[in-house]
Amino acid sequence: MSLALSHTDPTEGSERPRWTALMRGWRRKCPRCGQAPVLKSYLKVADSCTSCGLEYHHHRADDGPAYLTILFVGHLMAPLLHVVFVHWRPEPFTLFTTFSVGCVALSLYLLPRLKGALIGFQWARGMGGFGTAG
Repeated sequence: MSLALSHTDPTEGSERPRWTALMRGWRRKCPRCGQAPVLKSYLKVADSCTSCGLEYHHHRADDGPAYLTILFVGHLMAPLLHVVFVHWRPEPFTLFTTFSVGCVALSLYLLPRLKGALIGFQWARGMGGFGTAG
């Protein structure tokens, strides 16, 4: 018995452009057409693309975007914290306040973009059961 999907992706069988899908996801747009938003709120994934019909509802981003956000923020802010402390020796409260606000702001900026990029990567690699909606 064959387990064929009722709807097939028009790009099935051909290689999907990985970097294009990643960049479209980074911009929080559909990885296939780049037109409609992939997120319907800050981190809530839309059910499908309103432009091309690509379904997103069975993606599995899970903890990946949060992990990548922590990884990037930590690797950017820790060396910067060290440089600022060694060169200028600001007051501890000033240092804490500045870097706390910076870490939160950078995290809030990166999290939805990394989630979109991860969804784009999944689509490009054919992961997550992506299909079309009609």
